[in-house]
Amino acid sequence: MISISGKKWVEKATNKNSIEKLKQDYNFSSILSKIIISRNFDQTELNSIDNHLDLNNVFFRNSDFERSIKLVTNSIKNNEKICILGDYDVDGSAATSLFVRFFENIKHPFFYYIPDREKDGYGATKKLFQKLILGKPELIIMVDCGSTSNEAIDFLNENKIKSLIIDHHEINKPFPNATAIINPKKDNGYIKYDYLCATTLVYFFIDLLSQKIKNSIKISDYLIYVLLATVCDVMPLRKLNRLIALVVLRNFNINKNIAFNELFNLNNKKSKLNISDLGYLIGPILNAGGRLSKSNYATELLSSDNLKIVNIRSNELIKLNNKRKEIETLILDEIDFEKIDKENKDIIFYYKANINEGLIGIIAARLKDYFNKPAIVITTSNEVLKGSARSVFSYNMGCAIKNSKDKNLIINGGGHNMAAGFTLKKKNLKNFENFILKDFIDKGSTRDYIFSYDAEVSPLAFNENFYTDIKRLEPFGTGNSAPTFLFKDLMVIKANILSKKHISLVLKSKIGFSIKSISFNSVNNKVGEYLLNYKKSLSVLGYINENIWNNKKTLQLTIRDLIL
Repeated sequence: MISISGKKWVEKATNKNSIEKLKQDYNFSSILSKIIISRNFDQTELNSIDNHLDLNNVFFRNSDFERSIKLVTNSIKNNEKICILGDYDVDGSAATSLFVRFFENIKHPFFYYIPDREKDGYGATKKLFQKLILGKPELIIMVDCGSTSNEAIDFLNENKIKSLIIDHHEINKPFPNATAIINPKKDNGYIKYDYLCATTLVYFFIDLLSQKIKNSIKISDYLIYVLLATVCDVMPLRKLNRLIALVVLRNFNINKNIAFNELFNLNNKKSKLNISDLGYLIGPILNAGGRLSKSNYATELLSSDNLKIVNIRSNELIKLNNKRKEIETLILDEIDFEKIDKENKDIIFYYKANINEGLIGIIAARLKDYFNKPAIVITTSNEVLKGSARSVFSYNMGCAIKNSKDKNLIINGGGHNMAAGFTLKKKNLKNFENFILKDFIDKGSTRDYIFSYDAEVSPLAFNENFYTDIKRLEPFGTGNSAPTFLFKDLMVIKANILSKKHISLVLKSKIGFSIKSISFNSVNNKVGEYLLNYKKSLSVLGYINENIWNNKKTLQLTIRDLIL
């Protein structure tokens, strides 16, 4: 089926015999069994449905972790000053905060640094280390960065400074000559965990390190930081990440975490913490500092138990996030979406010299979501260009950026499957674009993205019992999205525009059954045009969720697309 927005939709294929067996073995409903089969849940994921499973450290006796623990343990024994270098996004800030809390707990000498986007650029560089070694560290721990910093690590070795990299970005041989490296993508026996973010790796590292030195820090109190970073770094909520999410959402007491509690209070949030709160409320607020030249604010907030500091930083970050929203709107208003559509490239390249470089990642994400294809946004930064990329599941953008660096098309860069950042000389812009476009084709990536829905259901399925059944598969997020259903033969009634961009409406079936619905950011696209003007029956693709207003919960259908 081709939708009014031009997407090809198909129902997920499943084996009926497998569905029947799952129903019998676990007493699941037909629809729940169908969704589980289509998502290929493993045994642990199956066991996690309706059960409380324990979270164990999967890196016990891992050689990279053992080598790294020995390195840090020796530094602690010798009272060596340690520097923590983190990336400026949520993952880097959260991972750095875990180390800050650990070293403060054992009263070990350390300092940390979160780079400024504009002044320092991306990642661990020789130029940055030339500044950091003035603090006379004997060990530098890099979190969420360092995997492509060969020259920078060589500089540390020349200065007899030890180094530890804990990262999840793409890494290719020859690896940086660091004293120790933890990165699943090294393919050193734990590549099956390449879907973990840096904060997760740091969490398990500190857990093992604490056991080694017999430290009393209760690292599980900060497991919320792991889930926060996982969601904000768009890591899949599957396998170990799913278990982490379930444990956090079950046990987290917001009243015992003053940073989260303060952010909730300042935003008048009364409901229990959920995945959406992390991705759409807390994450953007914490990221705002890194985007607008206050890169250390998020780490200061997450590292502090001082209510005054937490209040000040929370308010400042909220103000920065509001400023970010205003700038983002201005940038998007200047983009000629029709021109980009007519260019019809496999990957969107958008270059404009005066875009705030802290927002190029967000703009790339917006373009990717709008056109359903990878997007790269580039701006001028002093004498060079800076770019940020967002991708789709079928194309590994981090690998493409790493390969372009190996071919000297860019100065520096790195990333993972879904996102990457880089710097390049302006004279290489066209060659870089041609390389990425060719790489997209060579990798067998396709633009003919097929969107899938989980099942066709009757409008009568829009009820509490059905929703409660589906909720057993929570938490929903990347890799385990809220199930999308097809509802046929519905009429649009009572459509209203909200905040000049969303549409609130009621859908009614042939027998008069009503479905309260919402369509986000659709006023200026095809979906919004039809919802506001189409008078005949249509089919709707969407997912069911709860809308909480004034502490009252009601079911609503969030519309993804329409079929005529």
